[in-house]
Amino acid sequence: MKKFFLTIAVVLMLTSVFPYVNPDYESPIVNVVEACAPAVVKIDVVKTVKTSFFDPYFEQFFKKWFGELPPGFERQVASLGSGFIFDPEGYILTNYHVVGGADNITVTMLDGSKYDAEYIGGDEELDIAVIKIKASDKKFPYLEFGDSDKVKIGEWAIAIGNPLGFQHTVTVGVVSATNRRIPKPDGSGYYVGLIQTDAAINPGNSGGPLLNIHGEVIGINTAIVNPQEAVNLGFAIPINTVKKFLDTILTQKKVEKAYLGVTVMNLTEETAKALGLESTSGALITSVQKGSPAEKAGLKEGDVILKVDDQDVRSHEELVSIIHTYKPGDTAVLTIERKGKIMKVQVTFGSSSEEEKTTTGEEKIDVLGITVSNITPADREIYSIPEEINGVIVKESTGKFGLQKEDVITTVYVNGKRYDINSVEDLKKVTSIVKNGDYIALYIYRNGAKVFVSFIYQR
Repeated sequence: MKKFFLTIAVVLMLTSVFPYVNPDYESPIVNVVEACAPAVVKIDVVKTVKTSFFDPYFEQFFKKWFGELPPGFERQVASLGSGFIFDPEGYILTNYHVVGGADNITVTMLDGSKYDAEYIGGDEELDIAVIKIKASDKKFPYLEFGDSDKVKIGEWAIAIGNPLGFQHTVTVGVVSATNRRIPKPDGSGYYVGLIQTDAAINPGNSGGPLLNIHGEVIGINTAIVNPQEAVNLGFAIPINTVKKFLDTILTQKKVEKAYLGVTVMNLTEETAKALGLESTSGALITSVQKGSPAEKAGLKEGDVILKVDDQDVRSHEELVSIIHTYKPGDTAVLTIERKGKIMKVQVTFGSSSEEEKTTTGEEKIDVLGITVSNITPADREIYSIPEEINGVIVKESTGKFGLQKEDVITTVYVNGKRYDINSVEDLKKVTSIVKNGDYIALYIYRNGAKVFVSFIYQR
């Protein structure tokens, strides 16, 4: 019994001598979360998507008895993401891939209250969008923007979102790197200038805020690396990139993108050696549009663009993605190689929208299941279409006859007769005479090569 009391006495003595460490300490992250979480929302979206037949039996049945498949079935799918209120009137920033094409949008607040929301505007390439809560005479909590240009590697990064539907989840890490670029999952280009963080970001976090230790938004959480390849690699769009385009999204519902006015190709090691260049990566200018910002800046055919400001250029796709993070009227310093010499050229970007105004709008060609438009200088820059290629560019396609988005239709053959296509009107005239059973061949420019697409036309 004496041993028992002795043991208790020793324990009490030790606990009084060694109290727990930092008894009054509270992490500053707690304060950030308490202040910011009420302005972070869960976004539930319902979209209508078209689906084609997946059962070979039904495909054969329809082809046998009706000659062709019916239009794709439509069905509604639900998805979720995150967002944050940046204005007390209920304006919310999120990713375009979260809300683009939505039929219904519902946002849920931290306290569980739900509101319907409407799509205001955005941009698919930049992956930013604005929605607004449908509620009048109500003020909402909102977040302040920080300055992502001042973000330093190693500083705290706090993510709040709804990963996998777990509402208002907080993860903490540091800024691992800045000015990162990664390819987009659909292969449509690159995310550029991203903030990299090891704060855990998972599906459902998309559109949520990345915060600094002061509770300011420094980025919009956007992308993750495949967990099977790596862990704790998340990426956010810098908030300064978003701020550049926010006014035009709110007033014009879309983004005004910068335009340089060049057609480029990827520079391979073989091409560099053949041209006597020192560089083995970059974007090789093959043509300069007349009157374009590039011509005014003195860029020439054969120049290799190596950098835009401090961002390295390794391919044509990266160049386009980088340029589109600038707005019309912005200036940038291009680092180029010209005949073996490294030079710097300052350029003031124009507007791709202004270039598009010089042509007619988009037109549906129901016979071919496509929407087309005349080729603009901006199209030539974005898709690297050479000056000698004339025709119309496919903006949307149902895939009915194997046509793809971004194809350029240059020539149409109908039962052996050739029709050159130089405008949308040319294509409309040709397709207006097409009849059931006609043999059709389209000569198209696709991904740098000329190919034929042929079929027997069936309504």
